[in-house]
Amino acid sequence: MNRREFARVAAAAACASALGPAFAQARYPDKPLTFVVPYPAGGAADQFARPFAQWLGDAVHQSVIIENRPGANGNIGSAYVARRMPADGYAFLLGSTSTLAINPHIYPSMGYSVLDDLQPVTLTHRMPNVLVVGANTPYHSVKDLIAAARQQPGKLEFGSAGIGNTMHMAAELFQLRASIRLLHIPYKGGPEALNDLLGGRIPMMFHNLPAIVPLVQAGKLRALAIADDKRSSLLPDVPTLQESGVPDATSVVWNGILVRHGTPAPIVAELASRMGAVLANPEFRRNLTAQGYEILSSTPAQFDALLRRDYAAMGDLVTRANIKME
Repeated sequence: MNRREFARVAAAAACASALGPAFAQARYPDKPLTFVVPYPAGGAADQFARPFAQWLGDAVHQSVIIENRPGANGNIGSAYVARRMPADGYAFLLGSTSTLAINPHIYPSMGYSVLDDLQPVTLTHRMPNVLVVGANTPYHSVKDLIAAARQQPGKLEFGSAGIGNTMHMAAELFQLRASIRLLHIPYKGGPEALNDLLGGRIPMMFHNLPAIVPLVQAGKLRALAIADDKRSSLLPDVPTLQESGVPDATSVVWNGILVRHGTPAPIVAELASRMGAVLANPEFRRNLTAQGYEILSSTPAQFDALLRRDYAAMGDLVTRANIKME
């Protein structure tokens, strides 16, 4: 190889090296994506995740494989993405208020840091919690429930999906705002608590809107109030807690997609763009909206700002309610 040929090959190699990352990003994604859902299959998280994975896969022309990694109120699956999966955009997490804003304040060690080890991509949806009671209970309004709680302080039971879950936190906030004391009965998950409510073994709980709408419509549960700043079009006759005389007791669960911190910014932007297009599609939104999911989307920066705000707010509530792992 003469000097001129060597120079030409060297220049070509340098150019390829400089453009390599750009070419790699242009091809992204070039293999299947992994969508980690840190809850059991079949729950409310899955009801959103499975159609979202199908639509996203169609949009990027790759398979999106759901991995359910439940345990420790979402900590196991979250730590898997935050610490074990590569920061390359091929694995992402469905996070929530519970896993990201509450857990850090009640678990001594989660195996990762929410604010340091995860990168928000986009919000996906929100669901208000609803105060529901058994159909055979004597409670027909929030006023009835508060009166009963004041007659027997610390004895009226409520169920939840576990200590620190958003259902639990909704009830703690309700107690603070209504100046009452209830008795918490934590379960291993929302379905178990809901089954006992339906069976009359506990009288009340807060649960997310999609899970209770069909039960309320069938007369199996009675909805007393929605913990949101507006009524739901699916239950238009059910007042908000504010309308029921309990101000500042909003409990709305948000969900969103995150990747491991260190994922290249162009890939984060690409994911946010592709996911945002799916979330904006009226056909994608239709069935989920009918179930009670309010579909959202955001920029990574907007999601990050909400996460940090609620992280601080939930920490304050955990301290005020003296919530600790038992």
